[in-house]
Amino acid sequence: MLQPIFEAVREDFEAVDALIIESLNSDIPLVEEISAYIIKAGGKRLRPLLVLLAARASGYKGSEHIKLAVIIEFLHTAMLLHDDVVDNSTLRRGRATANATWGNAASVLVGDFLHSRAFEMMVEIGNLDVMALLSKATNGIAEGEVQQLMYLRDPEITEAIYHEVIYRKTALLFEVAAHSGSVLADAPTATARALNHFGKHLGIAFQLMDDLLDYDGTTCDLGKNIGDDLAEGKMTLPLIVALRQGSEQDGALIRSAINSPGTTDALPAILKAVDTSGGLQYTLDQALAQRSLALNALSTLSDSPFKHALSQLIEFSVNRQT
Repeated sequence: MLQPIFEAVREDFEAVDALIIESLNSDIPLVEEISAYIIKAGGKRLRPLLVLLAARASGYKGSEHIKLAVIIEFLHTAMLLHDDVVDNSTLRRGRATANATWGNAASVLVGDFLHSRAFEMMVEIGNLDVMALLSKATNGIAEGEVQQLMYLRDPEITEAIYHEVIYRKTALLFEVAAHSGSVLADAPTATARALNHFGKHLGIAFQLMDDLLDYDGTTCDLGKNIGDDLAEGKMTLPLIVALRQGSEQDGALIRSAINSPGTTDALPAILKAVDTSGGLQYTLDQALAQRSLALNALSTLSDSPFKHALSQLIEFSVNRQT
């Protein structure tokens, strides 16, 4: 389903892949090895794709959007390396995580390398407006990580706080990917604002579906272990709804599981509770509402193959199974 979307910017994306490989060069072999491992693990590459589509939809004719797309991918990958250490994750994209293979210290330091390389490339672009957007977003994402840590194993987290966390931790990078692409193109304010809003709602929808699939997917499909969020003590929206609307027995079970690090014995019963309480449907409905907001933001853009690809991207995000 993603292939037609990538086709809209196929040559650009080939250039992104080439620049990623070139930019991973280091005199330290372990840096290259771990960086290549995590980058080549695949993933959907939605964030760099969003940069390319936003820039082209804004009428950009240059080539610096290639570098901008790589910057976004490096920032995202650095965050994944750090996330896996914080969460003590062992599986990502169907493969052992870098921290499970090389240890926490190496993973954190290589994450720092990718982060600093991204900022080197920002300087090379030389657009202060783009740099301001990216640096502010990077700071906001770090705040989101800390905020999530504050509410870890807290069954009383509210839906409002949950939305704050997923905006900062996930949606903000989608937002800045789309917004920076339009700023690089020196697009009119209305266009930049529309793409900013599109990226935000796309990112929220994507994370909502990610949280839904953690209770309604399979390890094979997801490339991670089912119930990882529960084992890590994360109160995501399906679980918040189950606690709010489920039975007293379900509530006691959820609270016990959230406060038992690494325990998944109760997972089958909790999966059932999340479903019967309406947690899965509620989360899906929220994702569909974000899709509508994203499509509404796009309606102000001029028609183009890139606008069409962006609309396909939000449809993919809410219909995906992985």
